[in-house]
Amino acid sequence: MSTDTEPASNLAAVVSRGGRPDLAGLRLADVRAPVLLIVGGQDTRVLALNREALEHLHPDATIVQVPGAGHLFEEPGALGVAAELARDFFVEHLSN
Repeated sequence: MSTDTEPASNLAAVVSRGGRPDLAGLRLADVRAPVLLIVGGQDTRVLALNREALEHLHPDATIVQVPGAGHLFEEPGALGVAAELARDFFVEHLSN
C-alpha cells in the first residue's frame, strides 16, 4: 500500500467520482481529510454503496449527486459538472 494512503499521511482533501469507497472497509474510519463523494444520480447501486461508506468517514465528508448522470458520467455535461464540483471542493480545502 502506498504511504499516502496511510492514516499518518498528510492528505488535505479527497474527491471520489463514481468510486467505490466502501471497498476500503475498516480503513475508511482512518481518513481524516475532508472527502467529497461525487456520484451519478442514475447510478443507484454506487450511490447506495457511497451512502454506506459515508457513515464510516470523518464528519467532514459529503455526497453530491450529479442529476441524470450514470456510472461513467457519459451524459452530455455530466463530467463537466463533476469536474466543477471537484474543483470547487479542492479550492475550498486546499486554499489554506
